[in-house]
Amino acid sequence: MTDADNRLNVDRRSLLAGAAGLLGAAALPATAARATPMTAALKRYPSNWPDLEPYGLADTRLDLWPREDNSYILPLELRPRDKELGRVWMRDTYVNCFVVNGRPVYVATGTTRVPGLEAAAPWNDGIFVWVSPSLRGPWTLVDTTGIRPGAEKGKVWSPEFADENRPGRMVVAPWQEYWHDDQFGKRGNAWAPEVHFFRGKWYIVACTGDHSRKVGSFMLVSEGGLEGPYRLVQGNHDKPFGDPVVGGPGIVLPGAYHHIDGSLYTEGDDAWLVLHNHLYAKFRDDMEDIVPTTGLPAFQQVPYTPEPYLEGAYVFKYGGKYYLLQAAWNRSSANADGSTRYAYDPAGAGREQYQYDAVVAVSDRFEGPYSKRWTAGVGAGHNNFFVDRSGKLWATFFRNPRFGYWSDPSRVGDTAVAGIVRVEWTGPNGNRLYVQRRNHGHTVGD
Repeated sequence: MTDADNRLNVDRRSLLAGAAGLLGAAALPATAARATPMTAALKRYPSNWPDLEPYGLADTRLDLWPREDNSYILPLELRPRDKELGRVWMRDTYVNCFVVNGRPVYVATGTTRVPGLEAAAPWNDGIFVWVSPSLRGPWTLVDTTGIRPGAEKGKVWSPEFADENRPGRMVVAPWQEYWHDDQFGKRGNAWAPEVHFFRGKWYIVACTGDHSRKVGSFMLVSEGGLEGPYRLVQGNHDKPFGDPVVGGPGIVLPGAYHHIDGSLYTEGDDAWLVLHNHLYAKFRDDMEDIVPTTGLPAFQQVPYTPEPYLEGAYVFKYGGKYYLLQAAWNRSSANADGSTRYAYDPAGAGREQYQYDAVVAVSDRFEGPYSKRWTAGVGAGHNNFFVDRSGKLWATFFRNPRFGYWSDPSRVGDTAVAGIVRVEWTGPNGNRLYVQRRNHGHTVGD
């Protein structure tokens, strides 16, 4: 993996591949010119905002919201299920850009739902992928018809594919298959997928959702191009990555809940798994499992006091620094003087979920120590950062419809979107990434 300094690359989501006409091609480096030390010194960067005190308060200023002047919704190709809504319903939106044969190729994926359900639970039908030559489109479903003629286009993996298992080749593990109980009926789902290209192979990292037989992160490797066919790596044949987590939702069988929202970070010839409970592990050289498989190390962080539940952890390298992104619920409560307090507090009496934010910390090293966190985007939690073909920074967002601001009936119709928002860097001295603030940059564009 290379730094994103004034170059087109894909950082930790690195070197994806996939438009139907480009599949199988080797990823090439971008040709954007690098800034010299003199031009960097002359460039004026936006400033860091002062830290809120005490540590753990949330910044709710409209400057940090995805707005009409800094963001838009991707025009993804509709599937038959999307026609009534008029757009793709998506959570955990993931977008990235890479170069193949000198041309930019963009990829998008996320958590989607099946017709007739309001959410991606208690079951969904797997992972879909879209590709485009530009952020503005046209965004088309990756062509999977050559692999599964007659099947729904763009679906690269699903629990439905369990019948494709063969000796020596597992596509769907028993713990990932659909199952049934009296409470929910059909159960089993895939959440938060990401697509990566590493050492000439395509990977998808995702997790099974709370209604699955076992809940946790897994990885697929393609035996072809971005469209697949994919198989499960050996380390996930019996279980998700890492150890079971104590606790978890009550709907999960005891001992079945593992670390969700798995992510892949690559640099040079090395790769790491990143998990939402602050954990990471290096992959084996053959990429079939992690080392160690249990007792994973944790990032060195500055936790909130007390630390709330965080999700969607991943690492992005930019300007020679490592950025650890996580999703945190900003909860509102009342101060002693009657004013409203917004903070990344754990759930509790008198605390209401307000926004699902992206919080970020920065470090000189992958494992840390990381700085104190700051609010990078209001309502932009569970996202990723990426660099477009011209070197501009972007982040994804989806507007969480489950609780808080975006669950209001007057707004819920605008939630679960494949959104992207411009991001600004405060330079080599500030070393912060924010959603593009008002009066700090230009309007959106590709």
